[in-house]
Amino acid sequence: MIRVGLISDTHGLLRPEALAALEGVSHIVHAGDIGGAQILTQLGAIAPVTAVRGNNDRDAWAHGIAEHEVVELGGKSIYVLHDLKELDLDPGASGFSVVVTGHSHKPLIVTRDDVLYVNPGSAGPRRFKLPISVAILEIAGEAIRAEIRELNL
Repeated sequence: MIRVGLISDTHGLLRPEALAALEGVSHIVHAGDIGGAQILTQLGAIAPVTAVRGNNDRDAWAHGIAEHEVVELGGKSIYVLHDLKELDLDPGASGFSVVVTGHSHKPLIVTRDDVLYVNPGSAGPRRFKLPISVAILEIAGEAIRAEIRELNL
């Protein structure tokens, strides 16, 4: 089984609780609004990182980060972008099993047309009364499962 850590909307704040929740994963996906290169460095100390640029990642450090990425893990294709509203392809028809997004700060796991959509929520500064969270994606053969992990602060 492959365990993938999903995180988004850190906005420059990487909490120790988020790092602890991601311990033991074999890969980390950051779905944008990173907030600084140091966030990716810290995450990279845990596992390899695939990251996309969010709408707030505008400074020079983020210019080399793509707006969408494709990562292959455990024989499954994962499409990563920051804002689901900017999805410009049919994930199922394109061969993707999972779509990972951020932007809304609202954790979400839903399956549509045999594609698993996961928004890990925001792991950065609290927005309104939304939870602070990350997600874990588990891939075991044909089985794919995601779980939101709300951080106790």
